[in-house]
Amino acid sequence: MDRFQAMTVFVRVIETGSFSGAAKRIGVGQPAISKTIAQLEDRLQVRLLIRSTHGLTPTDAGIRFYERAKVAIQEADEAELEAKGAGAGLSGRLRVCAATTFARLMVIPRLPEFLSAHPELEVDVVLDDRVIDLVSEGIDIALRMGDLADSSAIARKIATGRRSVVATAFYLEKHGVPQVPADLAMHEAVVYTQLGNSWIFKRNGTEASVVVAGRTRFTAAEGIREAVKADMGLAVTSDWMFWPELRSGDVQRVLEDWELPDIDLWAVFPTGRLVSAKARAFANFVEQILQ
Repeated sequence: MDRFQAMTVFVRVIETGSFSGAAKRIGVGQPAISKTIAQLEDRLQVRLLIRSTHGLTPTDAGIRFYERAKVAIQEADEAELEAKGAGAGLSGRLRVCAATTFARLMVIPRLPEFLSAHPELEVDVVLDDRVIDLVSEGIDIALRMGDLADSSAIARKIATGRRSVVATAFYLEKHGVPQVPADLAMHEAVVYTQLGNSWIFKRNGTEASVVVAGRTRFTAAEGIREAVKADMGLAVTSDWMFWPELRSGDVQRVLEDWELPDIDLWAVFPTGRLVSAKARAFANFVEQILQ
């Protein structure tokens, strides 16, 4: 039994959830998959999978073997790509994690271009506003905004976005347009909990801080978007979050002669393993589309 091939078969079984799925992915018959797994378990002298009417479930040993085997396969693939000097022809599966709203507005509409450039590549997009553990979730690259909580993370800054105070044209017509930051205290604010209700502005070396009042607070950007679009008030947000509405004029910036801190977008990679060519290519792609 080829050791590397057996590892590949096991990883594909876990990824697809079945022997038939792995057989289809690899291009062999299902009996060959079943035989390989049986031989692998016999060689390791441990049970890797529990078979039941509900499907296949990895044992604790199976989970540990999968995690190690997946890394070994990735590193072998990387070694081949490096030897070939290949930056194209990527294949296999790429797992990407990104904040829901950012991915929906800025990445997913352009994703067909990336898939077209790499027809042998499959992409899993995990939409989650939380900072999740990349290793345990099997993530190859995460797109994260703002300051990185973990200074030891393998990360690369790929874009810097502008922050603005925004509101709908209807809200501004009804409640007036603030002329200086202090005017915001008289307006209803839509508060993003990660930023809080204390907003700091700068202009020509002068700093102005204002504490806004808002009856609604949201933990995710999608809530901010919907609240602003519903004419509920003003919000501080990255321009990425309202890109379509800012272009159409349905949402407008105010206090444009005052500056808010920019927001950085990072490509974050799991620690403890090589950064894959697939992950690097995706980071380059996102960097390009945001230029």
